[in-house]
Amino acid sequence: MTSVVALVGLPGGGKSTVGRQLSKRLGARFVDSDVVLEERLGMPIRAYFDQFGEAAFRDHEEAVIDELSAHQGDLIILATGGGAVLRPANRQHLKDRTTVVYLRSTPDELFRRLRHDTQRPLLQVADPLAKLRELHQQRHPLYEETAHYSVDTGRPSVGTLVNMILMQLEMAGLVPASDPGSAAGSAA
Repeated sequence: MTSVVALVGLPGGGKSTVGRQLSKRLGARFVDSDVVLEERLGMPIRAYFDQFGEAAFRDHEEAVIDELSAHQGDLIILATGGGAVLRPANRQHLKDRTTVVYLRSTPDELFRRLRHDTQRPLLQVADPLAKLRELHQQRHPLYEETAHYSVDTGRPSVGTLVNMILMQLEMAGLVPASDPGSAAGSAA
């Protein structure tokens, strides 16, 4: 079994929110690669993007993904940045070293969630829905290539998404089967 379950998907797909809940359910540590990056960069990602550009940011992101995907020991749940799959090295490290779950969302669903978001640098454009469609077209095949499992985020609650992921991980023998009584009780 890998020591890392990595969540991939478009910005706003629920990686951090679902990851936090999944880590609680599994008694695992939660790590958000974007938070690690901001701590190391000493500034918000948006500010870094504005000052140094996307390529420089992706270089730092690649180093962080390399480090976090190589984690050995107690299980961690890793929420990756939406663009982490853009670099071939990141896709390879995630695929080979972790169990990757793709939180699959449509651009229209994401637009509904993110239309008032001012923190995601790639969405600070005149037509965020068009940008989300472009990102989906570009990244969806990369998420599919990298993922071991996929879950459609659509309308399910966070608890339902966590249960769906747990079921896939349990069926694959990657985590111990949970007590059916406790899973039902925490899905509310």
